[in-house]
Amino acid sequence: MCGIVGIVAAPGCEAPAEAVAHAMNAAIRHRGPDDDGVWRDRRALLGMRRLAIIDVAGGHQPLHSDDGRVSLVFNGEIYNFRELRRTLEALGQVFRTRSDSEVVLHAYRHWGEACFAHLNGMFAIALWDSAAGTLLLARDRLGEKPLFYAQDAKRLIFASELKALAGVPGFRRELDTEAIQAYVCFGYVPNPACIFRGVRKLPPGHYLRYADGRSEIVRYWQVAFEPKLTLSEDDAAEELAGLLDQAVASRLVSDVPFGAFLSGGMDSSVVVALMARHLDRPVRTFSIGFREDAYSELADARRVAECFGTEHHEEIVVPDAVACLEQLVWHLDEPFADASALPTFFVAQLARRHVTMVLTGDGGDEAFAGYDRYLRYLRLQQLGALRPAAALAAGLAGQMLPQRYGHRWQRIGERLRQPFPDNYLSGVALTRADLAAALTGEAAAGTPADHYRGLAAPARGAAGLNTLDRIVAIDLASYLPDDILVKLDRMAMAHSLEGRAPLLDHRLIEFAARLPADLRVRDGHGKYLLRKVAARWLPPAVLAKRKQGFAIPLAQWFRGPLRALAADNFDSRAFRERGLLRADTARALLAEHVAGRADHGEVLWLILCLESWARHYLDTAVAAAA
Repeated sequence: MCGIVGIVAAPGCEAPAEAVAHAMNAAIRHRGPDDDGVWRDRRALLGMRRLAIIDVAGGHQPLHSDDGRVSLVFNGEIYNFRELRRTLEALGQVFRTRSDSEVVLHAYRHWGEACFAHLNGMFAIALWDSAAGTLLLARDRLGEKPLFYAQDAKRLIFASELKALAGVPGFRRELDTEAIQAYVCFGYVPNPACIFRGVRKLPPGHYLRYADGRSEIVRYWQVAFEPKLTLSEDDAAEELAGLLDQAVASRLVSDVPFGAFLSGGMDSSVVVALMARHLDRPVRTFSIGFREDAYSELADARRVAECFGTEHHEEIVVPDAVACLEQLVWHLDEPFADASALPTFFVAQLARRHVTMVLTGDGGDEAFAGYDRYLRYLRLQQLGALRPAAALAAGLAGQMLPQRYGHRWQRIGERLRQPFPDNYLSGVALTRADLAAALTGEAAAGTPADHYRGLAAPARGAAGLNTLDRIVAIDLASYLPDDILVKLDRMAMAHSLEGRAPLLDHRLIEFAARLPADLRVRDGHGKYLLRKVAARWLPPAVLAKRKQGFAIPLAQWFRGPLRALAADNFDSRAFRERGLLRADTARALLAEHVAGRADHGEVLWLILCLESWARHYLDTAVAAAA
């Protein structure tokens, strides 16, 4: 696990001095405290920070081919590197280390740009082929590892984190107004956009080719939802059990201590159960909770830990909300409003005291349709021709009921009248179009689609699929890589901890995508087949547990420890003069929330995170913020 950085000059230009790469590396030292390396030739400058997991002694980077033609920096893990190494050795490739990094290098020498499709893992890769004058940047299929880049007439620069780019001489921190709009809508900036104009995120499952001063983006993988599998339910269960076991086993290769995040929910519990089957020692498990019982799953996690005899570590967090916000904002790089980043930060902190790598249960909800919003959407669509009448009835209920309940019915009525994808995205968005307009000061959007335009591309790509597949496809393209996996990567890396997600094995995702809908959702519950298979390993209480999520008590905090911070920020001269959001609207939302007339906790967190981000990344130098 590493952080990578680099600059490749256009033909006729030269790469900057090595000191620039050292400065870029310094901004992401937390990603790799064990080692660093910088290398330069006339046109290319490559750097890396290393968290040593495999071949601790021999995995130094940048790595070079024997003839000096190809140089590599690589962030991530290749889980099938041993099998690929045997294949490449049989083809005549000679290895000098035991690292998976060298396997990537030889894979490129043998297969060229087709090499990325051979890799099973999570990765961000940079390959500089000096003979061809070509830079290749590649990102793993699901987007577990990040990769930012920016290009102008003289160079292309790239880095694992945005803060490393922001320190490059000549980098311009100009806001992308479309990215701000998308953030206000969804709480994150969807790929390939970035909060800074001129910077892009390499989309998952793609690689970039930079040659002759021009770049081209190439897709090397896309999940296929068709044709559907024709297996019997029992055969599908057997295949799923084998894929799960293989995915977990392949992620246990490590030369350093490792463990698992354990929430007590089905996904993380399945991972722990399969780890226990493969290890000859107790699994180390880690859980955190808050004082508020409604936001703590410690008792559930403890039961699972006892069931499998794990070496369990748990902690009740009493966070300094103000200090935590500052840390989160700096590590997350872009404005990011998913408040579950905070408990992820703390469980990573707890785990890092004992291990260097953890397995997690991320990905199960997307692969097997586990989110409640999927079930709500399917119920609305099942109304079919009755939707106009149902929309009218919901609207009337919204007008007649008290505000607390009427607001919910009004939103249901609106969704019933909307076409795809608005009828799904309106249930995903953190803000409605009218609230977003009030916050940004822009005129209300002409159509709801204008508000959701940040996800227009994945929505178009999913339009031809069936009802369940198209909403899952949207989440696989954006919510998963831009929210869930950003949270996991940045919060784990904040503590120099590697996180591996077995449920995101691409073979498992491909299998799940081709399952008929009734093997994912049945009788009003998601994860049907996964639940059936999990029953082989887990006690009934885990399977019956209501989905809780990794949340924090935002409503209480904005009436308590975050109230003064929010008020000070929304009243500040900097907030008004920066003009990203309207101060009068923010103050009105806070007042309504504090008075108990509404719960604006998520929106207030969204506003506060954006303002804190702006102070770090616009008002001060990135190096000073670090």
